[in-house]
Amino acid sequence: MSGCFKEDLTWRDVTPKAAWLNRRQLIAGGAGALAMGSIVGPAAASLNAVKTDYGAGLDPNPLEDITSYNNFYEFGTGKGDPVQNAHMLTTEPWSIEIDGLVDNPGTYSMEDVLEGVTLEERIYRFRCVETWSMVVPWVGFELADLLGKAGVQDGARYVAFETAYRPEEMPGVRSRVIEWPYREGLRLDEAMHPLTILATGLYGEPMPKQNGAPIRLVVPWKYGYKSIKSIVRISLVREQPPTAWNMYSAREYGFFSNVNPNRDHPRWSQKFERRIGGGLFSKKFETLMFNGYEEEVAGLYEGMDLIKNH
Repeated sequence: MSGCFKEDLTWRDVTPKAAWLNRRQLIAGGAGALAMGSIVGPAAASLNAVKTDYGAGLDPNPLEDITSYNNFYEFGTGKGDPVQNAHMLTTEPWSIEIDGLVDNPGTYSMEDVLEGVTLEERIYRFRCVETWSMVVPWVGFELADLLGKAGVQDGARYVAFETAYRPEEMPGVRSRVIEWPYREGLRLDEAMHPLTILATGLYGEPMPKQNGAPIRLVVPWKYGYKSIKSIVRISLVREQPPTAWNMYSAREYGFFSNVNPNRDHPRWSQKFERRIGGGLFSKKFETLMFNGYEEEVAGLYEGMDLIKNH
């Protein structure tokens, strides 16, 4: 990964665990405490993950930034709504229905999903279509591992995903901002790419609820809304599946949604981004093609018009 590798560089090299745990205690009375309190599983539990060389030269955002500034419309449209409301989400037990063009359809518990996989620490850029960005130290495993368990059949060309839909736990779904449940999709080759992961944690801890507990997709070269949260269904299909924001406005939100500074959103430029944590007047950075992962993924789109196929 151009500019993104260094042997054994992980979040531990950037923010010592003790440092952010101390901040956790200091902010125990405010929204930060809610952010920490929304982490799934025992507070003392850590995820045993293999160190990787993903993320050289990247400085991850503090845990407070990542867990308090979120888009998760099932819990509200404000950036602070998820951290206030996501505690209502029940995440244990959890299962994912895998169906469609697979050899082994069925209901996979989290134990089934994680059986035999290797959790890795990966530091990835995260770029929102709204032009803000973060750097996140995810813990997860390659989506291809789970699809391999399911046994992808020859006719499958796309992978469709659905988020949990629970009106009694998700106050945001009372608003018809989009059509629920939240849906997303990838082309099969995108889904099988080694950069595409299912994340179960960040900063070495189980995934906070406001960030998509207990399991979410992360596709680092695409805008953040493609990385669907709290997944309950994965379907292997022949035709391109409907996706939430594309159904809302196909002109604004294409199916591919690759980070492309040369293709502006109809209502704003995508050439620059601001890093969360720097305040309203934070420094702007030039947005990188494919969010900086061009060397790894450009070949997936060879010969495509990336303005038309946005």
